[in-house]
Amino acid sequence: MSADDISEPAAPPPGLVTVAYFDERPGYAVRRPRGADSWLFTWTAAGSGLLRQGDAEVVAGPGALVALGPGVPHRYGVADGAERWAFWWAHCQARTAWGAWLRPHLGGGRLYAVPPVRRAARERVAAAFARVHADARWSGDGAPPAPDPAPEPGRVAVAHTAAARELALNGLEEAVLLAASTAAGGGGAGADPRVRRAEALIAADPGAPHTVESLATQVSLSPSRLAHLFSEQLGHPPMRALRDARLRHAARLLEATELPVARVAAASGFASAFHFSRVFKERYGVPPGAYRRAAG
Repeated sequence: MSADDISEPAAPPPGLVTVAYFDERPGYAVRRPRGADSWLFTWTAAGSGLLRQGDAEVVAGPGALVALGPGVPHRYGVADGAERWAFWWAHCQARTAWGAWLRPHLGGGRLYAVPPVRRAARERVAAAFARVHADARWSGDGAPPAPDPAPEPGRVAVAHTAAARELALNGLEEAVLLAASTAAGGGGAGADPRVRRAEALIAADPGAPHTVESLATQVSLSPSRLAHLFSEQLGHPPMRALRDARLRHAARLLEATELPVARVAAASGFASAFHFSRVFKERYGVPPGAYRRAAG
C-alpha cells in the first residue's frame, strides 16, 4: 500500500448507520489521519484486506471481522499480494454491549480483529450484513426491502430514520455476536460440545433461573463435572458466565427500552435491584440510570 494510492474520504456522521458491499482490486486504499467519529466494522467475504490503526495492523481474510474504534488514525485497503478484497463495511455508533464480545479480540489501540468465522456460520453472517443493507434503505412505508443475496458492489445505504437505524443495528449486532461467538480459535473453540451447549443455553436466555444443576441436567453432566469442564475450557465458571450474560442483556434493555431499572433487573435475572445496580456499576463504571442517559 503506497501513499500515492491512498484517498481520504470523509467518514459518515456518527449518528448514521452507513453500510455497503465493496469488491476492490489492488490499489484501493483509504487513509483517515484523524480517524473517524464513528466505529467502522468490516467483514471479509473474499480475498484479503490490510487494516491499520495506530500501531496495530491485521490482514483480514475470508470470514474475518475487524472493528476500528473512533478517534484513532486508520488506514485500510487491499492487502499486498491479494488479487481482490470483497468485504462488507458499516459505519455506526456501536452499542455498548458489543464491547464485551469484542474485548477478547483487541489487537492494539482500538483495533479489534476477530479470527475468521467458521465456514458453517459464514452464510449467516453474510445474510446479516445483507439485511443491514436492506433495512438501512427502509423509508418507513410498507415493509423493509428484501435483502439482496448478490448485492451490487459500491451501493451505499444510509439509515436516515430512527426505525431504519435500529433495525440496521439489530442486524449488525447479530453479525458481531455470530462472529465473536463462532470465530475459529475464539473463546470455546475445541471445547466439549456439552460445555458449548451450556454456554449457548446461557446466551439464549440469560434472564432464566439457570443454576449449575439445571444446566448440568440439560447437557447430561453432573454439576461438578460441568463446573470443572466449563472453568477448564472457557477460563471462567458457569455462574460468572451467567452474570456477564445477564449484565450484557440488562445493558441492551437500558439502551433500547424505557423499562424502570427494577424491571430491567428482574428481566435480566437479578432478584435484587440493589444488587443489580451494584454489579452493573462495577462492570460498566456507572449506575444503570446514568448508563441509560449516556446511551440515549
